[in-house]
Amino acid sequence: MTAVAAAPTTPPSLHRALQFRFGAVFALVLTLVLFEVLAPSDDWARALTVALAGGALTVAVATSRARAPVRRARAWLVGGFALLVVIGIAVGLVGAAITFAVVTLLIVGIPVALTGGLLRLIRTAGVTIQVVAGALTVYLIVGLVFASVIAFADTVESSPYFTQGTTVTNGDRVYYSFTVLTTTGFGDFTAAQPFGHALAVLEMLTGQLYLVTVIGIVVGNFASRRTARDVQAESSPPDPEAS
Repeated sequence: MTAVAAAPTTPPSLHRALQFRFGAVFALVLTLVLFEVLAPSDDWARALTVALAGGALTVAVATSRARAPVRRARAWLVGGFALLVVIGIAVGLVGAAITFAVVTLLIVGIPVALTGGLLRLIRTAGVTIQVVAGALTVYLIVGLVFASVIAFADTVESSPYFTQGTTVTNGDRVYYSFTVLTTTGFGDFTAAQPFGHALAVLEMLTGQLYLVTVIGIVVGNFASRRTARDVQAESSPPDPEAS
């Protein structure tokens, strides 16, 4: 009788490493933030913005809490949708307004997709570097969402949103949003209307409360976990066979 070779199994730790890609999502979102600040308003820039946002959401969906077949189907759906929009921009079928709506939708979907995977990773492995990356990703998303709200308000209001006038680009709005979120406040852009003032206060409070609560707790638990692991490694008796 011919012996059947056992199928190779993947260690659970490798499964977890492949499943949780919050570091990749963080890198994509950070690239998106920097690109939006630097990019012009050309079609190629809008297409690349959609590609970055779609790529980040695709990876986030692939790390969600759903079953593997569902995650794969959703990832293909999101990636395919983003690809169609990029093609539409390239051939001139998708304008700036639709691109803005699509990018905002993709950005809002990232923390929604991340939450389930983050909670599952915390329950199974505790606070790891991937959890820290996921929490920081949500922080970046907050700044981008407020920039989208500012852009929408700037479009629908009859008077300029900023006291500096109407010649404000999307990169300027993203830049302003993160100076407010981090309470840096350089002063080169300031809101001119009461709604803008209230939105700035809300963003400042959101950014600071998120840093001192969510990020503080996550980083504190990550540091204490590493310290406990180092103490345990130092206190463990040496292996007698190694001598």
